[in-house]
Amino acid sequence: MKRLFVGLLASASAIAFVALAAETKTMGDPSPIYGVTLPEGYRQWQLIAPAEEAEPLNELRAVVGNATAIDAYRKRQMPFPDGSVLVKVAWKRVRSDEFEPASVPGDATTVQVMVKDSKKYASTGGWGFGRFVDGAPADEEQHRTCFACHEARVMAHDYVFTRWAH
Repeated sequence: MKRLFVGLLASASAIAFVALAAETKTMGDPSPIYGVTLPEGYRQWQLIAPAEEAEPLNELRAVVGNATAIDAYRKRQMPFPDGSVLVKVAWKRVRSDEFEPASVPGDATTVQVMVKDSKKYASTGGWGFGRFVDGAPADEEQHRTCFACHEARVMAHDYVFTRWAH
């Protein structure tokens, strides 16, 4: 009976590993500077928090995370562990035709990705950055601003702006 239990546990671990590996598959061209790509299936990840950006961007945003990032948020773990991936999806904010005080998503603007790998991205606080427009990486100049903004404003929060909306 013990052997059967160990076999089932080993099988469950293998399945969990395969699921984690599948979660971190990537798609498309890598971002300049950091080499970050869009994670496959990120639109099915769990919501960390919504956000709204006022002028000049006038955007609605949703930040989602992979299982590693979600677990870190739940445990209030800082710094985030390697393997954490955060994705911010943004749309132009549009007034609802049906209910004027409400806003609804308009055209997609960007998808932004942060990948935690403390060795690979040691010079940028352990995070690699990617900014994508219509699925393609934004230009190198736009990527140069990523870390500088995070470093100036949220260094004490492991360079992450988004707080868990629990």
